[in-house]
Amino acid sequence: MNFEFVDAVDTGRSRSNNEDSTRVDAQVALAVLADGMGGYNAGEVASQMATSFIGRELGRWLREAGAGASDLEVRRAMDICVDNANRAIFNAANSNPAYAGMGTTLVLAVFRDTHLLLGHVGDSRAYRLRAGRLAQITRDHSLLQEQIDAGLITPEQAAFSANKNLVTRAVGVEDTVLLETRVHEVQPGDLYLLCSDGLSDMLDDAVLAQLLQMHGALAPTAALLVDAANDAGGKDNISLVLARAEGSPAAGQRSWWPFRR
Repeated sequence: MNFEFVDAVDTGRSRSNNEDSTRVDAQVALAVLADGMGGYNAGEVASQMATSFIGRELGRWLREAGAGASDLEVRRAMDICVDNANRAIFNAANSNPAYAGMGTTLVLAVFRDTHLLLGHVGDSRAYRLRAGRLAQITRDHSLLQEQIDAGLITPEQAAFSANKNLVTRAVGVEDTVLLETRVHEVQPGDLYLLCSDGLSDMLDDAVLAQLLQMHGALAPTAALLVDAANDAGGKDNISLVLARAEGSPAAGQRSWWPFRR
């Protein structure tokens, strides 16, 4: 199965610098998105380090390994590349006072014909639109999500919480990081959205689903999403990657399952 990709990054309406970064390697069906955090320009450095390193190193590995690589081998390559990027960012943060405390969220997607290996760290997200139904297929590593899971607040209350942007896991903040990875079945016509919270905080799932279905082509869809997030306030940098599986949309839908060693 072939895949079409489009990415977009926008500063938004409230910030002067951009701490989001994306990288797409269509040849090996790889997409990487990161949303940096830290002091002045440090978040921008962290996100660019993550997408550049992982995009380059994992892309090279995927080209060399080819289609014969097993999912376990791809998963291990993902883990190694993220671990190396984490150490590079962590070391830079601890050797340069200007970068102290920097880190980044991460969403990493490797499409493999009929399935997707999806990894993430932090609260940047991945969604899947299938047969008109939108599903969030990552679960935020955030204080807010932990409060929801514990029953302390409802998802409706979470939308107005002051803890909205406190992540519990990030790349480069500690000397090790755990990439949460899942395998998802891919069906013809599936549309996948990777995005930073600059998009998902501005637009709820119903609006995202509507906008994703307004255009057939990916480039105008990406532009529409960015414009809508800005029209809703543009309170943060906005980044996204759209990936579509070729073929007519399937009618059925199946749930995702965890990756098993």
